[in-house]
Amino acid sequence: MSEKIRYTDEPLGDLEVVPDFLPRPEDLVFRDEGVKVTIALSQRSVEFFKSEAQKHNTQYQRMIRRLLDAYAELHSRRSLTARSARTRARSARAG
Repeated sequence: MSEKIRYTDEPLGDLEVVPDFLPRPEDLVFRDEGVKVTIALSQRSVEFFKSEAQKHNTQYQRMIRRLLDAYAELHSRRSLTARSARTRARSARAG
């Protein structure tokens, strides 16, 4: 058996809160209507997704699709927030 772990009261240093980026379970249930596209990806990217998909027993195209969906969702929310901030700034100047 390995040596017993000894805990100390050392400071944790710089901590950063990571925003929750995982989809809600109900968002995983329904499938959006798909649109077929043709896209050229780098060999390196395809090999990476194929390798990861095999490790997790899923399809690499599905992983790529979910990655793109998560990216689009995150940036569409940021875009809406930025627009509403600009609208508030314009209203304040006009008023």
